[in-house]
Amino acid sequence: MESFTSRAIEIIKNIPAGKVMTYGQVAKLAGSPRGARQIVRILHSMTQKYQLPWHRVLNSKGKIGIQDEVGALKQKELLQNEGVKFIDEKTIDLNVYQVALVLEKEDVDLI
Repeated sequence: MESFTSRAIEIIKNIPAGKVMTYGQVAKLAGSPRGARQIVRILHSMTQKYQLPWHRVLNSKGKIGIQDEVGALKQKELLQNEGVKFIDEKTIDLNVYQVALVLEKEDVDLI
């Protein structure tokens, strides 16, 4: 697996319950500041295999980015179950819930 993908998976796995990160934030920490779309693909293709907390990753505005209504409702429900409060139908306050994670290089080798 590429190091960007490995690092992204490890970052996503380490987002604590009740907190979120943005696609761009994960991409930047994983080594590709312009790789937000790659994070979407990683979440789509690897969530089951690596049991990723996909629901803790939002867009840069703090909004649920999933267009499918069922998926968006599921993400909202999972976040609410962790204590995240929404300011409207699909938006949370990133100032309250966004977390900053820093992983050491050796943490990537856990995958």
